[in-house]
Amino acid sequence: MTPRIPKAELPAEMKEALIKQLGAVPEPFEVVFHNPAVATSNQEFAAKVAEWDAVDEGLKTFAHMTVASLIGCSWCLDINYFAASNQNLDLAKASQVPNWRASDVFTPLEREVMEYAEAMSSTPPTVSDELSASLLTQLGPAGLVELTVFIGFANLAARVNTAHGITSQGYSESCTIPLAERPAAAEVA
Repeated sequence: MTPRIPKAELPAEMKEALIKQLGAVPEPFEVVFHNPAVATSNQEFAAKVAEWDAVDEGLKTFAHMTVASLIGCSWCLDINYFAASNQNLDLAKASQVPNWRASDVFTPLEREVMEYAEAMSSTPPTVSDELSASLLTQLGPAGLVELTVFIGFANLAARVNTAHGITSQGYSESCTIPLAERPAAAEVA
C-alpha cells in the first residue's frame, strides 16, 4: 500500500542518520516531515519515551505490539518485532504477541500488560479496577503511570500510521521466527 500522503524529501544528513540507525528511512517520518515542526516534536517525544525506565523494555515492547495488532498498524507491529530482536527478547515469545490470548508462552505479568494495552486501546476503554490494581501492585505507581502513558503513545503512533495508510516496511523480515497472525475479531475477548 502506498501512504495516503506522499513522502516528503528529507535533508540528506537526516536521511543518512536514519538509514545508519535503522537500515532504511521510516515511512512515518517521511510522511510527517511535510510538517517539520510536527515531525521534530514527535521524534523528540519518542526519544523521551524511549528513555523511561520504570518498566521493563520487554513489557513495553509487548504492550506496543499488542496495541499495533489490535488497531491494525502493521508498521508498528513490524518495527516493534524488529526492536524485540534488537533487545534480545525471546523471539518465539514476541512472535506470539498478536495471538497472546491463545498462547501459553507468556508470564502472568506479561499477559496482564497485554490485557491492559488492549483495554486502553478499545473504544471506549475497558480498563477494570481489578486489572489496574493488580498492575499497580506489580509495577508500583511510577511503573503503572509509565506503562499507561507509553500505551497512550503507542495508540497515537498506531492510529496516525494507520490513518496515513502506512504499512509494514519489512523490518521484521530479518527476524528468524515469523510473526503470528492475529485471530479473527470474534475470537478476541
